[in-house]
Amino acid sequence: MSMTHHAEPAVTTPPASGPQQTDGRTTRRPLALRLLARPEVGVFLGALAVWVFFLITAPPVREAASMANILYQSSTIGIMALPVALLMIGGEFDLSAGVAVITSALTASMLSYQLTMNVWVGVIAALVVSLGIGMFNGWMLVKTGLPSFLVTLGTFLILQGVNLAVTKLVTGNVATDDISDMDGFDQAKKIFASSFEIGGVQVKITIVWWLVFAALATWVLLRTKYGNWIFAVGGNKESARAVGVPVTFTKISLFMLVGFGAWFVGMHQLFSFNTVQSGEGVGQELIYIAAAVIGGCLLTGGAGSAIGPVFGAFMFGMVQQGIVYAGWNPDWFKAFLGVMLLGAVLINLWVQRTATRR
Repeated sequence: MSMTHHAEPAVTTPPASGPQQTDGRTTRRPLALRLLARPEVGVFLGALAVWVFFLITAPPVREAASMANILYQSSTIGIMALPVALLMIGGEFDLSAGVAVITSALTASMLSYQLTMNVWVGVIAALVVSLGIGMFNGWMLVKTGLPSFLVTLGTFLILQGVNLAVTKLVTGNVATDDISDMDGFDQAKKIFASSFEIGGVQVKITIVWWLVFAALATWVLLRTKYGNWIFAVGGNKESARAVGVPVTFTKISLFMLVGFGAWFVGMHQLFSFNTVQSGEGVGQELIYIAAAVIGGCLLTGGAGSAIGPVFGAFMFGMVQQGIVYAGWNPDWFKAFLGVMLLGAVLINLWVQRTATRR
């Protein structure tokens, strides 16, 4: 007696038409949370709120000329805030950035005037000095392993003393001599400190440079290998080194970018006012760092953008000029900045936790 086994036909179960069951790792987050994860979204909303506030409380802000002035003030902060932000994304920060601006301007002014040279000689020499300061900061950081706070604090004190002592020694005064009648001054002024007219409103060239540098920095961060290196060394430099990222080159070059920014802003100040006060610049480094932090750059590194500091610098310029246009006591400016900084840090913390919550 034989037994025959019959194969049962395969049964295909149609896919369920209802929602798919997924675990927390594969669930697609809502659009609002994905937008909040962008570091520049919070500061954009903050900048918009500050702008609307001063539109209501300070009627002169509604005029085109006033807005041009606000953008100009923002640009002088924003040009430096961009390389400072890149450095912070790379996990470091520079306390010497403010006085480095004055060092650059003093170098160009005194070298050109005392040696009776074309001002472009001083401009190029100032660029070399500024890049050298950045290279020194980066080299000291890499070779010693000291925190950037200590390295750049030392540089800050050195430059502050050198600015005052050398200026007094060379000129016999705390300010440099007027260079407006020297060869090459007009050409340099066109590049660093000129204005042009739009609809009857004078617009400073620094606004254009600010936006160009912001676009370039955004492209570098998002579209180049160097941008990946910046995020990598800021997140974990040992892991970055293990996968072949040139950590030493990246760190030093970021400090040199801050030096380039200091040179550019220093040249703007020199060719705007024709002379430089050697004691200026102290405290500006905190403004640059604060603009970057408000723009979404973390002090711990590895996160941030170039667009966020643009809005952060705009908030600073808006508050600085808005207080004046509102007729308030300008002493309130620092208090506003403190509130903005603390508010931005708390908002960024909330945004991070909300965006990463499953």
